[in-house]
Amino acid sequence: MAATRTGKTSVSLLIATRKGAWLMHGDAARRAWRLDGPHFLGHIVHHLVLDPRDGRTLLAAAKTGHLGPTVFRSTNFGRSWQEAKQPPAFAKRADGSGRAVDHTFWLTPGHASEPGVWYAGTSPQGLFRSEDGGVTWAPFSTINDDPDYLKWMGTVQDGTPDGPKLHSIIVDPRDPKHLYFGMSGGGVHESTDGGASFRPLLGGLEVVAGFPTDDPTFHDPHCIRLCPSKPDRLYQQNHCGIYRIDRPSNTWQRIGRAMPETVGDIGFTMVVHPRDADTCWVLPMDGSSVWPRVSPGGRPAVYVTRNGGKRWQRLDAGLPRAQAWWTVKRQAMGGDARDPVGLYFGTTAGEIWASRDEGAKWACIARHLPEIYAVEVAEHH
Repeated sequence: MAATRTGKTSVSLLIATRKGAWLMHGDAARRAWRLDGPHFLGHIVHHLVLDPRDGRTLLAAAKTGHLGPTVFRSTNFGRSWQEAKQPPAFAKRADGSGRAVDHTFWLTPGHASEPGVWYAGTSPQGLFRSEDGGVTWAPFSTINDDPDYLKWMGTVQDGTPDGPKLHSIIVDPRDPKHLYFGMSGGGVHESTDGGASFRPLLGGLEVVAGFPTDDPTFHDPHCIRLCPSKPDRLYQQNHCGIYRIDRPSNTWQRIGRAMPETVGDIGFTMVVHPRDADTCWVLPMDGSSVWPRVSPGGRPAVYVTRNGGKRWQRLDAGLPRAQAWWTVKRQAMGGDARDPVGLYFGTTAGEIWASRDEGAKWACIARHLPEIYAVEVAEHH
């Protein structure tokens, strides 16, 4: 096993929960951890993200009891917070009608060449952009009011239990005009002109039996990840399996069929290796007909592929062996860039699990938090 590379950075976990947010700071060896929080106690926090371009600005997507859906920002790594002056909101029609943001669900920093740019995805589905570090937000692209996209987005009663989501906003590290996002439901979409237009990227993706595969309405990507070491490769955890695509191909390949039949390839979250495009990790859930959204058989495990999905290996050393009926949501697993890679996930039971050796061994490093919605890994000075 390669020696751990620590450099001059520290690893912190940014934990968003149903009742607030926490920061969890690790020592240089990633053995000892310290919880900082709660922040926004009692508020629903869907996503908490560090700006990698400055290493100190944090944005939190929150839904508060008295302010409604909003975004908070900190420029000192969480020591103090300010609310956005203009959070994401749909444009109103002349007669005052139109859609309303229920909550901001996903936050993505812009390209390295565009300091201050952020993207946000909401429920119901909408795409928004900030050019001032998250202080003010405006609708982005044409999709929020496009008749086809509005049809594909469905209604707030469709699909995801707590509302449809626009998520997995991805900026190609080579080109700020090359963007992807996913909609649950509504499919995977790509822009090559900086968001002036988007087009569906659905080839090869399956849908629930009986529905047409050529209609984006019936596609439900759960999580899409781009490989940092090979940006033409993306992985996807979907309502109907695990997929990989290698551009310029427009066809996704279902690589989850190699998973054990007793486990299946249904889940929400996934992590890709920062330096090896053939390696990614998933955490399956019970995707049987009633969709209980728990670990299969009450025996949670992470699965890894090291050859692009041809084979999968179960990684469960240290995880509960029985009667553990939690699962992990789509934003609630992440990895650092150390060698070996550290992996971290948060559960619906309020636990944080960590591995310092790419999943070979797991340890619970926090318990008794509220239901965890997202875990982002921040490496900073």
